Amino acid sequence: MKKLTAWELIYTVVMAIACAVSYLLTTELLGGFIDRSDTLLGGMWAAVATLFVFRETREGSLSAGKSRLAATFVSFVLCFIYIALLPVNAVGIGLVIGVGTIVMLVLGRHEDIVTTGITTTVVLVVAAIDPRHALAQPPLRLLDTVVGIGVGMLAKWAASYAVARAGFVPVSDSASRSTAGQTGA
Repeated sequence: MKKLTAWELIYTVVMAIACAVSYLLTTELLGGFIDRSDTLLGGMWAAVATLFVFRETREGSLSAGKSRLAATFVSFVLCFIYIALLPVNAVGIGLVIGVGTIVMLVLGRHEDIVTTGITTTVVLVVAAIDPRHALAQPPLRLLDTVVGIGVGMLAKWAASYAVARAGFVPVSDSASRSTAGQTGA
């Protein structure tokens, strides 16, 4: 069994706290305005976005944040248009995923196709669960994502900065010991 490094323990604790903060911030932010199930979904969505951007390096986190935001924004636009025009069903879900794939291909964002598809599927299925509030789902999930990305990036960058200032050296399994500045902590 592998012994965890100080950096890995710090990373774990900061990531867990960041996810809890994203969840709480989103549920408290939305709590007074929307029903409980949407509030809880928003907290989950924000925590997932935080997890998505919490990467080994600051550069990796920034890249993941841009990726998640691009995928979510494309999904937001397509889902909003679809929900405004048609009821959600299996054919519609497939259609919107297909259009989202084409949009991401045209934008040259091949690596974001899966995230766009997952986001689209979740937004449309949640909209189908509660058709009365279906049009609220795309903007709410975009808001949740922005909160999660922001909290995750801020926490990751703050932790990396603190670790570098303290002299800890973040080392992955495959990396050899180097200075924190060289690893992009």
